[in-house]
Amino acid sequence: MDTDDRQIIADLRLDNKKDLAFHMLVKKYQERLYWQIRKIVMNHEDADDVLQNTFIKVWKSIDKFREESSLYTWLYRIATNESLTFLNSNRRRSFMPINDVSDYLMKNLMSDPYFEGDYIQLKLQKAILKLPDKQRTVFNMKYFDEMKYEDMSKILDTSVGALKASYHHAAKKIEEYLKNTD
Repeated sequence: MDTDDRQIIADLRLDNKKDLAFHMLVKKYQERLYWQIRKIVMNHEDADDVLQNTFIKVWKSIDKFREESSLYTWLYRIATNESLTFLNSNRRRSFMPINDVSDYLMKNLMSDPYFEGDYIQLKLQKAILKLPDKQRTVFNMKYFDEMKYEDMSKILDTSVGALKASYHHAAKKIEEYLKNTD
């Protein structure tokens, strides 16, 4: 863990420095976390809401952070869990069958004025959205974030072997989708 993170954590635990330290934490990590969340929920407004929920959870639970992993790994895990909780909550609220989630996310992507992808990027995103939540998350972390399996294992609380299998299956499904659509 870098010195800045150690100082932020130490200051977050001091009443007289907590507010400033939290501001520094948000400033340092909000953009990276936003894009992680955005890859999961696909919509700018939803990503903003989930990011806010993530930082609220961090604020409330900073005392539970045991520093067994890096601060970013811990934040990333909270952001990922909040994103998946958000999707599951929307699914339940709208009585959406599990296989309609990709359609819901695709509508979010297509209606999002902030998406600036070209045809190839859109086709790739469509393929990614067809994946189950876990495979989509693993694929995004490995392919776009170039995250190591060991770090992903800490974030997602699963084995490296299971992550490698999920990524392999996801890549095969994406490859098939890209081959079979025009």
